[in-house]
Amino acid sequence: MFDSLEELSTNLTSTGYFIDPVMTQVVFLAAKLKKPLLLEGPAGSGKTQLALSVAAAAGTHVERLQCYRGVTEAQAIGSFDSGLQRLYMEFSKGQHEDWKSVQSSLVGRDFFRAGPLMRALECERPCVLLIDELDKVDDGFEALLLEILSVWQLSIPEFGTVHARSIPFVVLTSNEERRLGDPIRRRSLYVRVEHPTPEREAEIIASRTPQAAEAFHREMAGIALSFRNYSLEKPPSVSEMIDFARALELLGADRVTEEHRDVLLPFLAKTEKDRRHLLLREGFKSLLDDGARFAERMATRPEVVK
Repeated sequence: MFDSLEELSTNLTSTGYFIDPVMTQVVFLAAKLKKPLLLEGPAGSGKTQLALSVAAAAGTHVERLQCYRGVTEAQAIGSFDSGLQRLYMEFSKGQHEDWKSVQSSLVGRDFFRAGPLMRALECERPCVLLIDELDKVDDGFEALLLEILSVWQLSIPEFGTVHARSIPFVVLTSNEERRLGDPIRRRSLYVRVEHPTPEREAEIIASRTPQAAEAFHREMAGIALSFRNYSLEKPPSVSEMIDFARALELLGADRVTEEHRDVLLPFLAKTEKDRRHLLLREGFKSLLDDGARFAERMATRPEVVK
């Protein structure tokens, strides 16, 4: 997908996704060695965005399998289109010698509607296969993935084995609702993903709000840190902080004040419990004060990215 480490780094930066040099090297090695990348960490730390950014950097598309409790093999791999099969039988009356001939026709590839796993293998050029929130499915479904992650094929009883036309760049994400099994871990390059440092987050927000001042970017990063240090059920993600910064720009504000609290709560408080905490008389103000102190410290550090 990438000819060199420098190409990957440049292309990722152009997408607005900022990662440290070590992580860039891991992504490059995963692509070259055709190894899945397992990203594990808190929700909102940028795991899914990494997959989307790698796809954008490579000029390819994403096949996404969104995992959830109850997701089925048919949804992941695909299934036969019964409506199309019935339509075929109606239009092909009298064209087959026997029932066996009809059956063999009905289980052809033309009648199979591929899911994201199969679509990823059938791509003529490598895509990014994102298997998102794998921790939400059970061990049995997790085992379903081992064949594709080991030998890049899928065995479908009705018409045989589907071999990869190209090998996708696979990103598995987990928010740690349960521990993933060892077979998945052994097949993958494991990366622990945390929320970015305040300096890095200021850089990310600056890329999305380039017209704002450096002090504004530091303030947003400082507020993000103060909110994540607070006892919130759902600490703000990087994308939510970007939305927060853009909202302030639309309001014509160059800093956050207590007067902004009620209109900005929907961006940062995602549960009723968190909303009540932030509505406390000193709750929102104390977080802003903490954020300002964090921003001041960033401004005095020589390593802060400008």
